[in-house]
Parts: sequence; C-alpha cells; structure tokens
Amino acid sequence: MKLERKYTARQEKDAEDKLFEAIKTLQSLEEYRSFFQDILTPAEFQAIKDRWTVAALLDEGYTYREINAISGVSITTVARVARFLSDGSGGYQIALERL
Repeated sequence: MKLERKYTARQEKDAEDKLFEAIKTLQSLEEYRSFFQDILTPAEFQAIKDRWTVAALLDEGYTYREINAISGVSITTVARVARFLSDGSGGYQIALERL
C-alpha cells in the first residue's frame, strides 16, 4: 500500500469505479482468471483465494480451528474474515448467497 497518495479522493473513486467496470466486462471464468492473474501478484491472488475459502467455510458453520486444519490459513486470518462477514460491507454475504 502506498503511504503518500498522488490522487484526490475523487480520482481514487473514479479509478476504483473503472476497475469494477472493467471486471464487469469479463465474460467467462477463464477471462476472470487471466485478469486476476495479471493484475495481482501470486501472493495477493493466494490471499484472496484463502479469504474466499475461509468465508465459505465459515458460512457452512466450520469452527476457526477446523478451517485452519482444512486450509492451513492462520487463525488470525480466519478471525479477520469472520469479522468482515459480520461487520463488513456485506460483500461476502452477497456473493455467498448468490452461489
């Protein structure tokens, strides 16, 4: 994360909106996969996949320790995902419900 931003808050929001619009243009799982492999580092991509796996397992009722044993994801990350599931913007829940 950059500490000193060069963009205004408005420019940041515009860049975010353009990113989301670009994602909306993708039409297949392969296109999504290619896009995210290009835009994210392997570590960032793995972190996102881990968080999504954890969210799905939490939604299915697994405990933190069970999720750690199944996935190898740290208890700290599991707790962080759980916090966003309950107190976040609702994005995890929307996606989980639509699958």
